Order: sequence, then C-alpha cells, then structure tokens
Amino acid sequence: MNIDHFNGLDAASARAEVAVWAAIPSWVEAVIGGRPYHDVDDLAVAAASATRDWTRADLDTALAHHPRIGARVTGDDAEAAASRREQASMTDAAADVAARIAAGNADYETRFGRVFLIRAAGRSPEEMLAELERRLANDDETEAREAAGQLAEIALLRLRAAVTPG
Repeated sequence: MNIDHFNGLDAASARAEVAVWAAIPSWVEAVIGGRPYHDVDDLAVAAASATRDWTRADLDTALAHHPRIGARVTGDDAEAAASRREQASMTDAAADVAARIAAGNADYETRFGRVFLIRAAGRSPEEMLAELERRLANDDETEAREAAGQLAEIALLRLRAAVTPG
C-alpha cells in the first residue's frame, strides 16, 4: 500500500497492519496515532523513535508472536508470511548448522526465558548461528537491549516492505 492508503486506513485496519511490524500495543498506538505521515520516511522516523519507549514487558509481548529461527513457520496470516520471507535463507542451511541453531535456541530460551530474536533478513544461517552463540554470553540486561534492537530492525524492515512512497 502507499503512504496515502496507510494514512487513510480506519483505526482497526491500521492497528492490524502495524501489529504485523511489531506486536507491541503501545507502539502500534503511537505509530497509528501519528497519522497522517507526509511520506514513508516520516513514518519510519516516527516508528523508530517510538521504539525507544519499549520495555522488557513489551519485548516479551512481541516475542510471544515470533517463531524460533529455523523452525518451520506455519499459518497464512501476514506475520507468518513475513517470517517465512525473512527466514528464507534457513531453507538452505546445512544440517549441522540447523542442528546447532536448534540447540542454541533451546539454550537461549532456558537462559533468558524468551525466544531468540534476530533480524534474519539478509543474514546467512552461519551468521545467525554466530550471533546466537555470541549472545548466549550476554547478561540479561545486555541481551534484552540487543533483542529489542533486533525487533526494531525487523519492525522497520516490515514497515518499508508494507508501505511504499506516494
């Protein structure tokens, strides 16, 4: 959709669209509450600015909707479709890399109590594995900041994929 269409969506449709980008209710409300936006860049700046208000509870809420890296994504909704696109490189992952990611996911969930989140778009399975292994050494506060940063990157990529100029 173009920016004019996004600006003209009724509140419920706008909420549903923005929640695909990041399912954080306060953020969704901030983004749709800022309409109308002059252009996509204006929307992206406002959305990025609103990510700075994310709390640990917001992160946990959003991650409840994210699949594990390497897991088969099911469903036919917009969020599932976005996750499949973003994790497309995992379909070509070597068996040993996929197994190490699966084991790392389990270790991460035990250590941090939430699913491991990384912006998968543009990353190889080996890059994601290296980041997973590196981040397992983080303390809880550092990891929460990194996960929130990754979620913000995902949200902004999804925003730019969904809303076009003009």
